[in-house]
Amino acid sequence: MAKSQSRRGIANSVKLLALASFLTLLSLFLFSSSYRSSAASTRRLHGSEEKRCDLFTGEWVRDPAAPYYSNTSCSSIQEHQNCMKFGRPDSEFMKWRWRPDDCELPLFDPVVFLEMMKGKSMVFIGDSLARNHLQSLICLLSRVALPVDFSEPTAENRLYIYGDYKFNLSIISSPYLVRAKTGVAGDFSKPFNLYLDEFDEKWTDRIDKFDFIVISAGHWFSRPSYFYLNRTLVGCLYCSDTNVSHLSSSFSYRHAFATAFRAINSAENFTGVTFLRTFAPSHFEGGQWDKGGDCPRTLPFRRNQTMAVEDYINEMRSLQLEELRAAEEAVAAGKRRRFQAMDVTAAMILRPDGHPSKYGRSPGVNQTFPRDCVHWCLPGPIDAWNDLLQELLKREMGYGTQTAYV
Repeated sequence: MAKSQSRRGIANSVKLLALASFLTLLSLFLFSSSYRSSAASTRRLHGSEEKRCDLFTGEWVRDPAAPYYSNTSCSSIQEHQNCMKFGRPDSEFMKWRWRPDDCELPLFDPVVFLEMMKGKSMVFIGDSLARNHLQSLICLLSRVALPVDFSEPTAENRLYIYGDYKFNLSIISSPYLVRAKTGVAGDFSKPFNLYLDEFDEKWTDRIDKFDFIVISAGHWFSRPSYFYLNRTLVGCLYCSDTNVSHLSSSFSYRHAFATAFRAINSAENFTGVTFLRTFAPSHFEGGQWDKGGDCPRTLPFRRNQTMAVEDYINEMRSLQLEELRAAEEAVAAGKRRRFQAMDVTAAMILRPDGHPSKYGRSPGVNQTFPRDCVHWCLPGPIDAWNDLLQELLKREMGYGTQTAYV
């Protein structure tokens, strides 16, 4: 009888162990399913949302709390973008933020940005608008940290280091992105010779040093220039030569971006992300920059308002995006590098109020100066470029809470 009870006890123990194992497996299965569901939801929010939520279609809405720095709190604002210093009488242009149609775009958070950038390096490559963008970023970061400038005082190319974060931030001047020479050394009023299939080694030799590249170019392509391919003159823009093919700026623009992206793809050890900042328009009204044009507006356009040159603006943007897609397709198998568009064109078409106009210098006695309707006041609309840059970085790095649907 004792043996029988012992056998029953052993059998019951086995049953209990089997039940416990079953319940454990069931709980693991349920947890796994829950985790997969949560992870899928997270991926929808953090990853594939960038396909569902278009950050670049939206409108400007009022932001009474803006701006988040001032021309007195940030010393990095260049004189010709320091609109408040030179007496701009209105301040409404600083009190707007970009809101996408389908989601809420978080405002720039300097703490989050610097945490993401710990141990990283970022470079802005392009013309004076790239510098404008960089200075906006430095001003937004100045609320929590100031960099050390390791550059010569008059140098165009600059290096800033945020020592506590081991974050390096650079600007490399390359208005045409490709090798370019003035016809007369040092005289930038003369036509440029653009070698459209040759790298600008000022930046292309340094690609491997960076984790993030923010590349852009635009208004310099409207200047008189001669175009070379394979060291052979193939055309010109705004030249007086009768024996040279007269080509449009879109010809050089497409070739320049194709060459720039080819340089990035050919950098053997680059494993980072390239952000293309698309064409940002000027807003001259009543004439071109040298014919009395000005940008006197004090409020954004609504999205149903259009500009006379919008076809040209959209053509330049389209060329950039086409070459970006070609660069993505050309990434060699096994190479860890990515390309992303920061498509600001539609947003910036709507901001004729954000330029310095005559408020980028002291008024001269008995002097008139061209109005600046190309660059952007700081603080001002291009601070939103850093809202977008931060969001794109979050998506790339899978960092924290992303945009929320509205």
